[in-house]
Amino acid sequence: MSLFDDLNIMIHLTQTVQKGGCAAKVAASELREILSQVRFPPADENLLIDGGLFDDAAIYKINEELAMVQTLDFFTPIVDTPKLFGAIAAANAISDVYAMGGTPKIAMGILAFPLAAMDNAVIVDVMQGACDLLSQANVSLVGGHSIDDDSLKFGLSVTGYVHPQQIWSNATAQAGDALILTKALGTGTLTAGLKRQDYSESDIEPAIQSMMTCNAINDLLTHAQQSAIHGATDITGFGLVGHAMQMAQASAVSFTISFHRLPVLDLAFASLEKGYLTKAHRTNFEYARDCTVIHSDIGHIDKLIVFDPQTSGGLLLSVAANQAESIVTSLRARFHAADIIGNVTDERDVAVIVE
Repeated sequence: MSLFDDLNIMIHLTQTVQKGGCAAKVAASELREILSQVRFPPADENLLIDGGLFDDAAIYKINEELAMVQTLDFFTPIVDTPKLFGAIAAANAISDVYAMGGTPKIAMGILAFPLAAMDNAVIVDVMQGACDLLSQANVSLVGGHSIDDDSLKFGLSVTGYVHPQQIWSNATAQAGDALILTKALGTGTLTAGLKRQDYSESDIEPAIQSMMTCNAINDLLTHAQQSAIHGATDITGFGLVGHAMQMAQASAVSFTISFHRLPVLDLAFASLEKGYLTKAHRTNFEYARDCTVIHSDIGHIDKLIVFDPQTSGGLLLSVAANQAESIVTSLRARFHAADIIGNVTDERDVAVIVE
């Protein structure tokens, strides 16, 4: 049965906001400029990872066997159906914990809702979609905070745990590693087409299913395979190249990505050809262009896919090369698009090469 067989959409959520999902993020360059002017509190000695390298979550050491993973994420609607929006927002929020090698356990809701403009049934469905997804991931919703606002926004603050010696960071990729991407690219342009009302949700069902798939991968891997993962990040609003650049720079290495190995969602290239773009396509390009080289044989339209802002995108894993094929085979039990997309080399003049 299709996701959409039982849907009777009374309100198209994407028509109520200017931008949706992770494409609504503050542009990375602008965010860095803002944060550079802020004096942060001194770091506690048990704070293992903070926001300094734009990692996916904070890690706080509790003891020698246990560390807390803390993150939050929220955004405006990226799809029209409230339950689907809630599920995507939840999958996106808990993804940051998985990207650190951790296990999410509890979440608190973050809700802004236009009480005068929307029926309460909308937010009931948003919350139910999130709760259904959290139940699948064995995460408890324990509370939250809400405000009356001009537009709908929803997300979660998430707490999880990880062993201090088993953390995946964006600063721990190693030269000689292979790069694995777990999900196909293209959610940014396809949901832009949805907002333009050229596509229906059923037209982009593979993209919606992908965004609703949790990035839990440890249950698919053996202990040896987990240990072969040296570093990770999840691909969201800054696009594949933006997040890859941050990871390469944090690790003091360079990434070489093979364009023709990239998994791409159906209709994504056609959607780019139609001009279904977001502001983030431009700001992601501006963010990464000084540290990225893209081969001249890759066409202008095609290369937009590496700047496409993902919502609840896949994990980018830096793994020991001798384990890469076996890890991909294991991942494909749930992540059918997973593939080896490149490799890690010693640091060069540019952080990311797309060839």
